[in-house]
Amino acid sequence: MPQIEVTFDIDANGIVKVSAKDKSTGKEQEITIKSSGGLSEDEIEKMVKEAEVHQQRDHERKALIDIRNTADNSIYGIERSLGEYREKIPAEVAKEIESAVADLRVAMGGDDVDKIKEKMDAANKAVSKIGQYMQGGGSSSSGTEGGDQTPEAEFKEAKM
Repeated sequence: MPQIEVTFDIDANGIVKVSAKDKSTGKEQEITIKSSGGLSEDEIEKMVKEAEVHQQRDHERKALIDIRNTADNSIYGIERSLGEYREKIPAEVAKEIESAVADLRVAMGGDDVDKIKEKMDAANKAVSKIGQYMQGGGSSSSGTEGGDQTPEAEFKEAKM
């Protein structure tokens, strides 16, 4: 079974000396590894500054991607709600929601995070009107639906 002794020696300049000795035969090999080219302090400082500049751009890009993903999810939910309740709300409310979604899609095509947030808030505000009509706070036709819900609530109270 061969036994080999390996020694590493690293000096302050980054020079590595590696030696290997076969204990049974006494043969020894040695190699020196020198740094082929290090970076100067100026080069290191320049690289750090470039990294900081790119870091800011990366954060801005990530924020844009995140808001676009959030807006895309909002659009999906809004369109699903609109499809489900379209027959129960006035046509002008449906058009308002569709218009808000269209404006949001246009804003998503740009790079302005604040504009996307603004249009997403407007779209969410428009779709919240569906809830108002479902709870009877909208037009007189949905007030009948609200009236249908009221006896059910009274029935629950009477049962208690």
